[in-house]
Amino acid sequence: MGLTHRLIHEIQTTGPITVADFMSRCLFDPLHGYYATRPALGADGDFITAPLVSQMFGEMLAVWAIQAWRDLGEPARFTLCEAGPGDGTLMDDLLRAARVAPVFLAAAQVRLVEPSAPLRHRQAERLKDHHPDLEWVRGMADLFGRGPVLIIANEVLDCLPARQFVRREDGWAERRVGVRDGRLVFGLEAAAGFIAPDLEVQPGQVVEQSAAQARFATEVAEAVARRGGHALLIDYGRDRPEAGDTLQALKRHQKVDVLETAGQADLTVWADFPAVAEAAAEAGARPSPIIPQGALLRALGIEMRAARLAQSRPDHAQAIHSQLQRLIDPEEMGVLFKALCLSHPKAPPPPGFPNP
Repeated sequence: MGLTHRLIHEIQTTGPITVADFMSRCLFDPLHGYYATRPALGADGDFITAPLVSQMFGEMLAVWAIQAWRDLGEPARFTLCEAGPGDGTLMDDLLRAARVAPVFLAAAQVRLVEPSAPLRHRQAERLKDHHPDLEWVRGMADLFGRGPVLIIANEVLDCLPARQFVRREDGWAERRVGVRDGRLVFGLEAAAGFIAPDLEVQPGQVVEQSAAQARFATEVAEAVARRGGHALLIDYGRDRPEAGDTLQALKRHQKVDVLETAGQADLTVWADFPAVAEAAAEAGARPSPIIPQGALLRALGIEMRAARLAQSRPDHAQAIHSQLQRLIDPEEMGVLFKALCLSHPKAPPPPGFPNP
């Protein structure tokens, strides 16, 4: 029995579920969840992330991490952590590029936070010979060790579930997943206890709220506040509070029906960076300004890196230019993707970000 049939049976028995609960089951159900059983990344998979677009992305995050470590006083021990490392490409590129700073690598404890067993296996295969002190941990609370932390989370927030609330003429309702004629369908129920956001929302518009994104921000901020250092979060999402239905399912790089592909496609919502920053501040971290991914990568020197790569490999110059444009162009990933850094209150400003 697949996930769709299991959900239909459970909903018929216990009643409709929230969009957040539906997302959780589709992505993380241990028997049929997408990340638990069949995550497919890359050109031949269901979706592609920035590290898979070009090695330059991971190289720029190496620049960010090395400079952040230097600004922190070059501590003899620190923890370099990636949350949601995918297939390990980003950390692979970062550690390779960081060979220019051997003292940085010698000081690092590398820790990976990954709930997906198939992805942990792929990460281990890719990274097994890259660093002598590399381990997987269950979560941010398990980042033990000496010295500060440098945490990187690329495209983690978007796969954390969100609830959806719909403005109606007579008030607010919550979107839920129910069953009609033996199929999963969306419906609306009264939004009991819902606190309406302080923004103008027209009837029919959707507001998303993600307790999971806020909880992740809190856990990251607590680790930074406890140990010192920075956490760099990069994702596609909003940089100001606004309405909008951003729930989507991707399969083979195409949008597919969310309800027809339970557990078989990647399911995402936009990162709510203002809410993430607010939760992090409440947990003791200092949020940076929210900036476009393109602005961060430019500040870290990606255009200079692309020029050097093209000069050393003229036969690949056009491909390198195309990769660069995909990462930084406003019409590609440059603006839709945002960056936010969460820092210890006494830490120096993070590399690549303007001072608040």
